[in-house]
Amino acid sequence: MRDSVQSIDRAFDILEVLATQKDGLGVTEIARRVGLHKSTVHRLLTSMASRGYIEKNDTNNSYRLGLKLVELCSLYLNSLELKTEAQPYLRKLSALTGQPVHLAIADDGEAVYIDKIESFNTIRMYSAIGKRIPLYCTAVGKVLLMGMEDWEIRELFKDKEFIPHTANTLRKIEELMDEIQKVRERGWAVDNEEHEEGIRCIAAPIYDYRNEIIAGVSTSGLKTIFTPDRDEEIAGYVVDAAVNISKRMGYNLKE
Repeated sequence: MRDSVQSIDRAFDILEVLATQKDGLGVTEIARRVGLHKSTVHRLLTSMASRGYIEKNDTNNSYRLGLKLVELCSLYLNSLELKTEAQPYLRKLSALTGQPVHLAIADDGEAVYIDKIESFNTIRMYSAIGKRIPLYCTAVGKVLLMGMEDWEIRELFKDKEFIPHTANTLRKIEELMDEIQKVRERGWAVDNEEHEEGIRCIAAPIYDYRNEIIAGVSTSGLKTIFTPDRDEEIAGYVVDAAVNISKRMGYNLKE
Protein backbone atom coordinates (compact mmCIF):
# COMPACT_ATOMS: atom_id res chain seq x y z
CA MET A 1 0.00 0.00 0.00
CA ARG A 2 2.83 2.37 0.95
CA ASP A 3 4.54 1.82 -2.43
CA SER A 4 1.26 2.54 -4.27
CA VAL A 5 0.72 5.82 -2.41
CA GLN A 6 4.34 6.79 -3.01
CA SER A 7 3.95 6.13 -6.74
CA ILE A 8 0.84 8.30 -6.85
CA ASP A 9 2.69 11.13 -5.09
CA ARG A 10 5.56 10.85 -7.56
CA ALA A 11 3.16 10.87 -10.51
CA PHE A 12 1.58 14.09 -9.22
CA ASP A 13 5.06 15.61 -8.78
CA ILE A 14 5.76 14.91 -12.43
CA LEU A 15 2.43 16.36 -13.56
CA GLU A 16 3.03 19.54 -11.56
CA VAL A 17 6.49 19.96 -13.11
CA LEU A 18 5.18 19.44 -16.65
CA ALA A 19 2.24 21.82 -16.06
CA THR A 20 4.61 24.79 -16.40
CA GLN A 21 6.48 23.49 -19.45
CA LYS A 22 4.48 23.90 -22.65
CA ASP A 23 7.33 22.50 -24.78
CA GLY A 24 7.86 19.54 -22.47
CA LEU A 25 10.92 18.13 -20.73
CA GLY A 26 13.17 15.13 -21.17
CA VAL A 27 13.41 12.27 -18.70
CA THR A 28 16.75 13.45 -17.31
CA GLU A 29 15.48 16.96 -16.56
CA ILE A 30 12.22 15.69 -15.07
CA ALA A 31 14.17 13.31 -12.84
CA ARG A 32 16.42 16.15 -11.68
CA ARG A 33 13.48 18.43 -10.85
CA VAL A 34 11.47 15.85 -8.90
CA GLY A 35 14.51 14.24 -7.28
CA LEU A 36 13.96 10.72 -8.61
CA HIS A 37 16.03 8.17 -10.48
CA LYS A 38 15.64 8.25 -14.27
CA SER A 39 14.39 4.67 -14.38
CA THR A 40 11.61 5.47 -11.88
CA VAL A 41 10.57 8.56 -13.83
CA HIS A 42 10.59 6.63 -17.12
CA ARG A 43 8.36 3.93 -15.61
CA LEU A 44 5.86 6.49 -14.32
CA LEU A 45 5.86 8.43 -17.60
CA THR A 46 5.23 5.25 -19.59
CA SER A 47 2.29 4.35 -17.36
CA MET A 48 0.74 7.82 -17.57
CA ALA A 49 1.32 8.02 -21.32
CA SER A 50 -0.55 4.74 -21.81
CA ARG A 51 -3.60 6.42 -20.21
CA GLY A 52 -3.25 9.62 -22.22
CA TYR A 53 -2.26 11.83 -19.28
CA ILE A 54 1.23 12.36 -20.69
CA GLU A 55 2.31 12.69 -24.34
CA LYS A 56 5.76 11.88 -25.72
CA ASN A 57 7.37 13.83 -28.56
CA ASP A 58 9.30 11.17 -30.44
CA THR A 59 11.31 13.82 -32.30
CA ASN A 60 13.20 15.05 -29.23
CA ASN A 61 12.04 12.45 -26.64
CA SER A 62 10.40 15.09 -24.45
CA TYR A 63 7.21 14.69 -22.45
CA ARG A 64 4.31 17.08 -21.86
CA LEU A 65 0.81 16.97 -20.42
CA GLY A 66 -1.61 14.86 -22.46
CA LEU A 67 -5.08 15.55 -23.77
CA LYS A 68 -6.69 13.19 -21.26
CA LEU A 69 -5.73 15.53 -18.44
CA VAL A 70 -7.10 18.49 -20.38
CA GLU A 71 -10.29 16.54 -21.03
CA LEU A 72 -10.82 15.80 -17.33
CA CYS A 73 -10.29 19.44 -16.39
CA SER A 74 -12.66 20.58 -19.15
CA LEU A 75 -15.37 18.18 -18.04
CA TYR A 76 -15.10 19.42 -14.47
CA LEU A 77 -15.16 23.09 -15.45
CA ASN A 78 -18.02 22.55 -17.88
CA SER A 79 -20.00 20.80 -15.14
CA LEU A 80 -19.51 23.77 -12.81
CA GLU A 81 -20.44 26.23 -15.55
CA LEU A 82 -23.46 24.17 -16.58
CA LYS A 83 -24.87 24.11 -13.05
CA THR A 84 -24.35 27.86 -12.64
CA GLU A 85 -25.93 28.78 -15.97
CA ALA A 86 -28.80 26.32 -15.58
CA GLN A 87 -29.95 27.33 -12.10
CA PRO A 88 -32.33 30.19 -13.07
CA TYR A 89 -34.04 28.08 -15.72
CA LEU A 90 -34.31 25.04 -13.47
CA ARG A 91 -36.02 27.18 -10.83
CA LYS A 92 -38.38 28.69 -13.38
CA LEU A 93 -39.28 25.24 -14.72
CA SER A 94 -40.00 23.98 -11.21
CA ALA A 95 -42.19 27.02 -10.56
CA LEU A 96 -44.14 26.42 -13.78
CA THR A 97 -44.78 22.74 -13.13
CA GLY A 98 -44.89 22.86 -9.34
CA GLN A 99 -42.77 19.70 -9.36
CA PRO A 100 -39.10 18.72 -8.85
CA VAL A 101 -36.61 19.36 -11.63
CA HIS A 102 -33.37 17.51 -12.33
CA LEU A 103 -30.23 18.28 -14.31
CA ALA A 104 -28.27 15.21 -15.39
CA ILE A 105 -25.24 14.20 -17.42
CA ALA A 106 -24.13 10.88 -18.89
CA ASP A 107 -21.30 9.01 -17.18
CA ASP A 108 -20.09 5.48 -17.77
CA GLY A 109 -23.32 4.22 -19.32
CA GLU A 110 -25.64 5.85 -16.78
CA ALA A 111 -27.22 9.23 -16.08
CA VAL A 112 -26.05 11.14 -13.01
CA TYR A 113 -28.00 13.92 -11.31
CA ILE A 114 -25.76 16.97 -10.89
CA ASP A 115 -28.48 19.33 -9.66
CA LYS A 116 -32.03 19.16 -8.31
CA ILE A 117 -34.68 21.77 -7.56
CA GLU A 118 -37.37 20.86 -5.06
CA SER A 119 -40.88 22.36 -5.02
CA PHE A 120 -43.10 23.31 -2.11
CA ASN A 121 -45.72 20.95 -3.56
CA THR A 122 -43.16 18.38 -4.58
CA ILE A 123 -43.72 14.66 -4.71
CA ARG A 124 -41.35 12.57 -2.64
CA MET A 125 -38.89 10.98 -5.04
CA TYR A 126 -35.93 8.76 -4.38
CA SER A 127 -33.51 11.15 -6.03
CA ALA A 128 -30.54 13.22 -4.95
CA ILE A 129 -27.56 14.99 -6.46
CA GLY A 130 -25.02 12.34 -7.36
CA LYS A 131 -27.59 9.57 -7.76
CA ARG A 132 -27.02 7.36 -10.80
CA ILE A 133 -29.99 6.15 -12.85
CA PRO A 134 -30.37 3.96 -15.97
CA LEU A 135 -30.40 5.51 -19.43
CA TYR A 136 -32.92 3.10 -20.97
CA CYS A 137 -35.90 3.67 -18.65
CA THR A 138 -35.68 7.35 -17.70
CA ALA A 139 -36.68 10.41 -19.70
CA VAL A 140 -33.41 12.20 -19.05
CA GLY A 141 -31.52 9.04 -19.99
CA LYS A 142 -33.31 8.84 -23.32
CA VAL A 143 -32.45 12.43 -24.28
CA LEU A 144 -28.81 11.73 -23.41
CA LEU A 145 -28.95 8.74 -25.79
CA MET A 146 -30.70 10.58 -28.63
CA GLY A 147 -27.51 12.34 -29.74
CA MET A 148 -25.64 9.07 -30.17
CA GLU A 149 -25.43 7.06 -33.37
CA ASP A 150 -27.55 3.89 -33.47
CA TRP A 151 -24.46 1.68 -33.52
CA GLU A 152 -23.09 3.49 -30.46
CA ILE A 153 -26.30 2.81 -28.54
CA ARG A 154 -26.28 -0.85 -29.53
CA GLU A 155 -22.63 -1.14 -28.52
CA LEU A 156 -23.34 0.52 -25.18
CA PHE A 157 -26.11 -1.94 -24.34
CA LYS A 158 -24.75 -5.12 -25.91
CA ASP A 159 -23.66 -6.52 -22.54
CA LYS A 160 -26.13 -4.68 -20.30
CA GLU A 161 -29.22 -6.19 -18.74
CA PHE A 162 -32.52 -4.37 -19.10
CA ILE A 163 -33.60 -4.61 -15.47
CA PRO A 164 -37.42 -4.38 -15.16
CA HIS A 165 -37.93 -1.64 -12.57
CA THR A 166 -41.67 -1.58 -13.31
CA ALA A 167 -44.16 -3.32 -15.62
CA ASN A 168 -43.56 -0.51 -18.18
CA THR A 169 -39.76 -0.80 -18.33
CA LEU A 170 -38.37 -1.43 -21.81
CA ARG A 171 -36.95 -4.96 -21.93
CA LYS A 172 -35.16 -5.23 -25.30
CA ILE A 173 -32.70 -3.19 -27.36
CA GLU A 174 -35.14 -2.99 -30.29
CA GLU A 175 -37.78 -1.45 -28.02
CA LEU A 176 -35.23 1.12 -26.90
CA MET A 177 -34.15 1.91 -30.47
CA ASP A 178 -37.78 2.50 -31.47
CA GLU A 179 -38.24 4.76 -28.46
CA ILE A 180 -35.08 6.76 -29.21
CA GLN A 181 -36.31 7.37 -32.76
CA LYS A 182 -39.52 8.86 -31.36
CA VAL A 183 -37.49 11.02 -28.99
CA ARG A 184 -35.37 12.33 -31.88
CA GLU A 185 -38.49 13.20 -33.87
CA ARG A 186 -40.17 15.00 -30.95
CA GLY A 187 -37.08 16.56 -29.42
CA TRP A 188 -38.10 15.44 -25.91
CA ALA A 189 -38.62 12.19 -24.01
CA VAL A 190 -41.16 10.63 -21.69
CA ASP A 191 -40.72 8.17 -18.85
CA ASN A 192 -44.17 6.63 -18.52
CA GLU A 193 -43.81 4.91 -15.14
CA GLU A 194 -40.80 3.04 -16.51
CA HIS A 195 -38.42 3.72 -13.63
CA GLU A 196 -40.74 4.34 -10.67
CA GLU A 197 -44.31 3.20 -10.21
CA GLY A 198 -46.79 6.04 -10.36
CA ILE A 199 -44.23 8.61 -11.59
CA ARG A 200 -44.13 10.13 -15.06
CA CYS A 201 -41.28 12.31 -16.29
CA ILE A 202 -40.53 14.53 -19.28
CA ALA A 203 -37.02 15.59 -20.35
CA ALA A 204 -35.26 17.58 -23.07
CA PRO A 205 -31.60 17.71 -24.18
CA ILE A 206 -29.10 20.48 -23.46
CA TYR A 207 -26.53 21.29 -26.16
CA ASP A 208 -23.16 23.05 -26.00
CA TYR A 209 -21.19 25.29 -28.38
CA ARG A 210 -20.34 22.25 -30.52
CA ASN A 211 -24.07 21.56 -30.94
CA GLU A 212 -23.58 18.30 -29.06
CA ILE A 213 -25.80 16.99 -26.25
CA ILE A 214 -24.00 17.43 -22.92
CA ALA A 215 -26.86 17.08 -20.43
CA GLY A 216 -30.59 16.71 -19.96
CA VAL A 217 -33.19 18.58 -17.92
CA SER A 218 -36.32 16.88 -16.64
CA THR A 219 -39.34 17.38 -14.44
CA SER A 220 -41.33 14.62 -12.75
CA GLY A 221 -44.77 14.25 -11.25
CA LEU A 222 -47.34 11.76 -10.09
CA LYS A 223 -49.21 10.10 -12.95
CA THR A 224 -52.39 11.80 -11.71
CA ILE A 225 -50.70 15.20 -12.24
CA PHE A 226 -48.52 14.53 -15.29
CA THR A 227 -51.27 12.87 -17.29
CA PRO A 228 -50.58 11.93 -20.93
CA ASP A 229 -52.91 14.67 -22.19
CA ARG A 230 -50.55 17.22 -20.57
CA ASP A 231 -47.39 15.87 -22.21
CA GLU A 232 -47.26 18.55 -24.93
CA GLU A 233 -47.87 21.34 -22.41
CA ILE A 234 -45.22 20.17 -19.96
CA ALA A 235 -42.78 19.31 -22.75
CA GLY A 236 -43.08 22.92 -23.93
CA TYR A 237 -41.89 24.16 -20.54
CA VAL A 238 -39.05 21.63 -20.42
CA VAL A 239 -37.86 22.28 -23.98
CA ASP A 240 -37.93 26.04 -23.35
CA ALA A 241 -35.72 25.58 -20.28
CA ALA A 242 -33.36 23.28 -22.19
CA VAL A 243 -33.04 25.71 -25.11
CA ASN A 244 -32.28 28.63 -22.83
CA ILE A 245 -29.64 26.66 -20.93
CA SER A 246 -28.17 25.49 -24.24
CA LYS A 247 -27.86 29.08 -25.42
CA ARG A 248 -25.98 29.92 -22.22
CA MET A 249 -23.62 27.07 -23.03
CA GLY A 250 -22.92 28.53 -26.49
CA TYR A 251 -25.39 26.51 -28.51
CA ASN A 252 -26.04 27.95 -31.95
CA LEU A 253 -29.79 27.44 -32.40
CA LYS A 254 -30.53 26.53 -36.00
CA GLU A 255 -33.56 28.11 -37.55
